[in-house]
Amino acid sequence: MATKHEQILQYIDGLPIGEKISVRQIAKALSVSEGTAYRAIKEAENKGYVSTIERVGTIRIERKRKENIEKLTFAEVVNIVDGQVLGGRTGLHKTLNKFVIGAMKLDAMMRYTEAGNLLIVGNRTQAHELALKAGASVLITGGFDAEEHVKKLADKQELPVISTSYDTFTVATMINRAIYDQLIKKKIILVEDILTPLSDTFYLKTSDKVSNWHEFNQKTTHSRYPVVDPNMKIQGMATSKDILGQNLETSIEKVMTRHPMTVNGKTSVASTAHTMVWEGIEVLPVADDSNCLEGIISRQDVLKALQMNQRQPQVGETLDDIVTNQIVLMQGKAKGEEVYSCEVTPQMTNHLGTLSNGVFTTIVSDAANRILRSYKKGDLVVENMTIYFMKPVQMESILEIQPRVLEVGRKFGKVDVEVFNQGVLVGKAMMMCQLLDRT
Repeated sequence: MATKHEQILQYIDGLPIGEKISVRQIAKALSVSEGTAYRAIKEAENKGYVSTIERVGTIRIERKRKENIEKLTFAEVVNIVDGQVLGGRTGLHKTLNKFVIGAMKLDAMMRYTEAGNLLIVGNRTQAHELALKAGASVLITGGFDAEEHVKKLADKQELPVISTSYDTFTVATMINRAIYDQLIKKKIILVEDILTPLSDTFYLKTSDKVSNWHEFNQKTTHSRYPVVDPNMKIQGMATSKDILGQNLETSIEKVMTRHPMTVNGKTSVASTAHTMVWEGIEVLPVADDSNCLEGIISRQDVLKALQMNQRQPQVGETLDDIVTNQIVLMQGKAKGEEVYSCEVTPQMTNHLGTLSNGVFTTIVSDAANRILRSYKKGDLVVENMTIYFMKPVQMESILEIQPRVLEVGRKFGKVDVEVFNQGVLVGKAMMMCQLLDRT
């Protein structure tokens, strides 16, 4: 029989997505103390199907699956961009499918904006309204507010409208970085991703007899079973070696191997594989923080997971990649005198439709990186950057980038970068870079 704690977790897991949860409500519904309800809600939050959102409360959210980890909730976006929620708070638990940068004409913007999207746009009230009507949420850049009728529409549609002080490019970069980080985590398979869950696990109780082991053995052909007490805490493992020659009426508790090795759901599969090989273990019980049984993991499970890991997709393209992919070599003069060109795309602009400061920084850094590599192979870290000035550059402009090495040594390099638009100097930067050898 499930413990009170497990009953609460099952109850929460069965609630509809978006349902508000409170300690008092859970305690009353399941006739438990508020302390027990609080501990269960906190564990549900740790397991990822409950989230506490400021000024909204604790709500049931969609549990993220490993293959869907690159999708962020709007609540996470608020934290990433240091945002303020202007309307539609009840929709913060929803996940966004993709984000659209609104640095284009209104009709073009709406062609790309669909339900489940996040439109990143400046102070364009009509765009805010149309996006919400299309089923998309809105992230307003530049620190602007939204009109009252937009806020009311957001509340009605349960779609968040968020405001941030950052420009469009910086916001898109921050969101991309968060997705990038999660995609890296995606490559790390954890025990909880592949374990045989408790509902499908055969386990014995301390009150069972050796005859029960034989029944399981005939049913499953397995030879190892976890042994738990009435509170589902792991007490031992019953193996074929333990029950060999034992009377069928003998208590399992008397013959089991006590204090077995266990593994936590958050442990990486690679680490678990090492343990199993090193200790010669075929099956490991998976325990939670209070040593209660959550399932089992076998050598076969580990082998399949490691094989699947080889076939997982690699990390996707970030916004930095999109910018640097636009930078192409125009002409190669003498060593250290290369000239590059770069087209300013909509993704590179701020809420005014001009080249973002963040993009300019990426462009000059990449140009410095490329020219220093012609002197020395390896990576570099920008230690110091001084931007002398930067004029507004319109979308679809073709920039000419001229990096020039002023000084290069064994460990450091100094680069001056000038950026031109139609022959007019629009930006100038100087960088001190630390050169790193590749080993």
